Amino acid sequence: MTRAETLDALRTDSDKFDVVVVGGGITGAGVAREAAGSGLRTLLVEQKDFSWGTSSRSSKMVHGGLRYLGSGHYGLARDAVRERERLMAEAPGLVDPLRFIMPHFKGQFPGPRLFQALLRVYDAIARNRSRHYLTPSESMLWVPGLTGEKLAGASGFTDAVTDDSRLVLRLIAEARRDGALCLNYTRALELTRTAGQVSGLRVQPEENGTPIEIPAPLVINATGAWADRLQSGDESSNTMKIRPLRGSHLVLPWSRLPVSCSVSLFHPQDRRPVFAFPWLGTTVLGTTDLDHEGSLDQEPVISEAETAYLLEIASRLFPGSPICRGDILSTWAGVRPVVTDGTGKAPSKENREHELRVNQGLISVAGGKLTTFRVIAREALIQGLGEHAREVLRAESEPVFKPTSALTRPMAVGHQTWRRLQGFYGPELERLIACGPMEPVTPRSANDWLWAELCWACQKEDVMHLDDLLLRRTRLGLVLPEGARALLPEIRERCQSLLGWDDQLWEQEEARYLGIYQDAYSLPPGEAANAC
Repeated sequence: MTRAETLDALRTDSDKFDVVVVGGGITGAGVAREAAGSGLRTLLVEQKDFSWGTSSRSSKMVHGGLRYLGSGHYGLARDAVRERERLMAEAPGLVDPLRFIMPHFKGQFPGPRLFQALLRVYDAIARNRSRHYLTPSESMLWVPGLTGEKLAGASGFTDAVTDDSRLVLRLIAEARRDGALCLNYTRALELTRTAGQVSGLRVQPEENGTPIEIPAPLVINATGAWADRLQSGDESSNTMKIRPLRGSHLVLPWSRLPVSCSVSLFHPQDRRPVFAFPWLGTTVLGTTDLDHEGSLDQEPVISEAETAYLLEIASRLFPGSPICRGDILSTWAGVRPVVTDGTGKAPSKENREHELRVNQGLISVAGGKLTTFRVIAREALIQGLGEHAREVLRAESEPVFKPTSALTRPMAVGHQTWRRLQGFYGPELERLIACGPMEPVTPRSANDWLWAELCWACQKEDVMHLDDLLLRRTRLGLVLPEGARALLPEIRERCQSLLGWDDQLWEQEEARYLGIYQDAYSLPPGEAANAC
């Protein structure tokens, strides 16, 4: 069903939805997946693009939260480890194991004995041993270029990595396959209530001035940092207080900082773990953790102080490979929707566990981790459906993702790319193969995006703006210099007609995209001029 057909159906169909999900990030997509998979008539609306917010700007880690285990949040770590194992088993190529190396330095906390003890608990939860200890010389072999000053050794363990935006899109595709209607660029305006009970939601599509009334007895507010807005009419003491915390990252050419595993170190400024890890042919440095003061409706932006913070840790970890600002391909900053008790804790001390609020048919959820989206989704639905939830919801053992059909790998596609395609697109891969050329967009690059993927996205993945295509459906705007500016003429030649854009609209979209990249995905103004 096309977007226009979906909007027409919403305007003319008076039947109630069982559940309306507001928010197209990882939590909302997870709720829609579980609801539709349980046979509930489901609608999801997102005010911007799917995964536009935090869920395309995370640290890409599907992990058990070793840090949270160390701070005593055993339940969060347990759920995350179990979900990590499930996701790696169900979606290889989308969620893949990644080796983590934590160097230990003499006189610095935590020491190798304490860290190894923590890893024993971590492995016990996963029922899978991945920990090992490295001597200083072995550490240098695992991580070439690592500083040897006061190096006492290193601990190794395994977590997982993903493309967070593609994870959201795969969940959306699974929900649609089970009958859910999912719309991006559709704003939730206000709840409607009858005798205090939720009876529906009024929504506003971006391209049409007439709001649409959606009848539904249950609305799940999965808007993350925006959760306060749908709660605004609730004057009770049961609302959540959201503390937006920004985490920022730098993307570097892999050749400038070649790591084959995730290497972490506690930053000397605030003792937070910072990582350098391989991702889509690049190396990423991240993350920061500080209060975000800007408007939530604007793209969050890395600050000069954050850039310096991340470059400092790179210089300490890899003193022989000095990184200049001019080396940076791109940046991204995401806002974490942390639920706070308002006691003035330091950002890194805030609890990362999710919380729910129930108000007569409105379930608001915030906090939590990317990894535990399914746990959060099921809890929200159980709260919303009440006493009948156990009868309605599908079994917890049911898989999140349907398996990819058995297909023969095209000769032109390498084994690693084929694995990624299977993970990203699942049962849709056969149709994607027929959609366009299975040729790399950048043949001489480590990035393996194919033209068929862009063609598929333009026709089947709700691309409304050029940044949807280059920053979320693919990551070309993050992993190529200047936001892939040099590639735009060829992308136009191949994709403009598929999108149905005339020349004027393409030029408007190109200017809009380059403005977004310059403002929010590159160095802050003034830093580029002092590149090194």
